[in-house]
Amino acid sequence: MDWNQAFVPLVDKYRGKDHPLDWQKNRYCLIVMVLLSAQDSDRHINEVTKPLFERFPTMSHLAAATEGELFELLGSVQGADRKIPWLIKLAGMVGTDAAIPDKKAGLMKLPGIGTKSANVILREFKLPAEGIIVDLHVLRVAPRLGLSQAKDGAKMEKDLMPLFDPEDWGEVGMAMSFLGRETCRPTRPHCPECVMNPVCAYTDKTR
Repeated sequence: MDWNQAFVPLVDKYRGKDHPLDWQKNRYCLIVMVLLSAQDSDRHINEVTKPLFERFPTMSHLAAATEGELFELLGSVQGADRKIPWLIKLAGMVGTDAAIPDKKAGLMKLPGIGTKSANVILREFKLPAEGIIVDLHVLRVAPRLGLSQAKDGAKMEKDLMPLFDPEDWGEVGMAMSFLGRETCRPTRPHCPECVMNPVCAYTDKTR
């Protein structure tokens, strides 16, 4: 299977579509929101960060925050007891908005930023991709398509990268994520309307 060719309809459908996190084209906002969104919903993070960014509008402001101040605003976030100390440490390490890393290795040195988060950040910054986004939607969609049976995001990313041209890495993972959100749902996926229907292993099994 030539997956580069097979993915053309899916990548074309979602190419350049903004991530569901409403980061307002502000790199500081994006990195904070991506860190907070792990194991939580994008909708919830969009809501709770509005007052956060009003009170702490830049990385340097966040670096001066106390855990108590952040818990007042972010206490409802899943894993807040871990994420809030990470945020303060991250802000202290980066210092200013202008110093936010623009390479995957630099991003992954920051607290709370793993390979998936770094890939999302690079994609939204419109920087060259250095990997493929594997979120919970991709972990469901990729096995259904027949791309990888890995259960771990980092392992699945390693399976996926050789299947696609590096220049498409940034869009491939996000396109699968959008497919999982909108069409390839956990239960009762909308297979007849899916652009990947002709090459999907899951659809083959249900025909």
